[in-house]
Amino acid sequence: MGSYKRLLSNTAILGAGTFLSKVLVLLLMPFYTSILSAGEYGTADLIAQTANLLIPLAAVGICDGIFRFTLDSAADPKKVLSTGVAILTAGSVVLCGVVPLLRLFDFFDGYVLIIALYVISANFHSAFAQYLRAQGRTTLFAVQGLVNTALTIGLNLLFLVVFDLGATGYVLSVVVSDALLAVALFFLARLYRDISLKQVDRTTAKEMLKFSIPYIPTTVMWLITSVSDRYIVTAFCGETENGLYAAAYKLPTLLSLVSGVFVEAWHFSTVKDAAPEERSSFFGTVYVHFMSIMFIGASVLVAGAKIFTDILLSDSYYASWQYVPMLVAATVFSTLVSFLGSVYFLEKKSTLSMLTAMAGAAINVILNFVLIPDHGAMGAAVATFLSYLAVFVIRAYDTSHYLKFRLCIPRVIINTAVLLIQIVIMVGAFRGWKYAQLALLAFLLIFNGRGLVATFRRFLGGIFQKKQKKSKKPLEK
Repeated sequence: MGSYKRLLSNTAILGAGTFLSKVLVLLLMPFYTSILSAGEYGTADLIAQTANLLIPLAAVGICDGIFRFTLDSAADPKKVLSTGVAILTAGSVVLCGVVPLLRLFDFFDGYVLIIALYVISANFHSAFAQYLRAQGRTTLFAVQGLVNTALTIGLNLLFLVVFDLGATGYVLSVVVSDALLAVALFFLARLYRDISLKQVDRTTAKEMLKFSIPYIPTTVMWLITSVSDRYIVTAFCGETENGLYAAAYKLPTLLSLVSGVFVEAWHFSTVKDAAPEERSSFFGTVYVHFMSIMFIGASVLVAGAKIFTDILLSDSYYASWQYVPMLVAATVFSTLVSFLGSVYFLEKKSTLSMLTAMAGAAINVILNFVLIPDHGAMGAAVATFLSYLAVFVIRAYDTSHYLKFRLCIPRVIINTAVLLIQIVIMVGAFRGWKYAQLALLAFLLIFNGRGLVATFRRFLGGIFQKKQKKSKKPLEK
């Protein structure tokens, strides 16, 4: 139970910072959508997503390397961080020389500088935060996440309401917040004591880059999978429909947030807590419960798509609800793909992570060009779902060569079939759809919830027994 307890503890701590922070941002969607038109929101989204595409390129994937190598007990953390920061600095210099090429595209005219600042500030903030997380300073990691969100919200109010900067202000608030947090962590967490030119090591750099470089195309491929549809929707349908589609992504983000918080703790546990002989059992148990939670959450979001959209977005964005159900299904498989990716992370098989991500990106782009011209943003949502489903199948087969654990494929098929029926009924607006949604949601709750409840009871029982043993005094002779 020790491994599971530490996993739950780390997930709870990280959740306090990461999940609550992102939920706060989500709850502010009515404010953002009332200030920004659908076109402005679409523009801000494309600027941010373009910067996100450049982040792994400028960082050479080294933020993942800093986290993974700091976790290794044999590694020198100071050498890892110093070498990582040196590589990150070099990547930032190269970025500054390359990013002006974006001016070749009329859309980015006037946004080149802010994109460069977005990338650099995000990379240094991420590097410092990942270093703290790898050292087990999860509380500090969580706190800085909350502070980052508070700063972003405060700056949003300043730039959007006071200075009326529109799309630029929306993006600038993220840039300034990341930059301030990077500086704060450097000094307040005393990271300057762990960074030195003398600690920069060529051998360490080679090992880290060997692990990290495949994560560049991996991250870019995942971003292509999740972002390419935005560009193609804009090209075929216009900025307004892309703005609605981008807004529709916010509800499925709830599942991504839960998954992201868990995976952050999970990566730590797979390396530090799981003994080699127990890994198959550990992975199998955690996987089936993780999958159950994702499908239950997805069912709730699909059933409540109209209600949640009405609450979280302004009236002009209400039509975006129709894209939510299929994007929720896509997000479920995105989270399952991330879980399977932890096998590659554990085994340091980053090249295989890259190849499977490339397959997903290729499938997504092809399907986008096939479906979007005739079906608009709905075609984009379907393409995203099918691409993540394909990668799940590929990784389910491939990861079995490195770590065998129960993937519960029949359970996945039943959950997926019921969720797709929910989506068809919801989007098709069939008569009695409300009752059908409640019935299908109840089925998934019962189907997945029994195992969760049983495991939770065993977990609590184990804790209670340990407390009883500790409380018993030895008998006097």
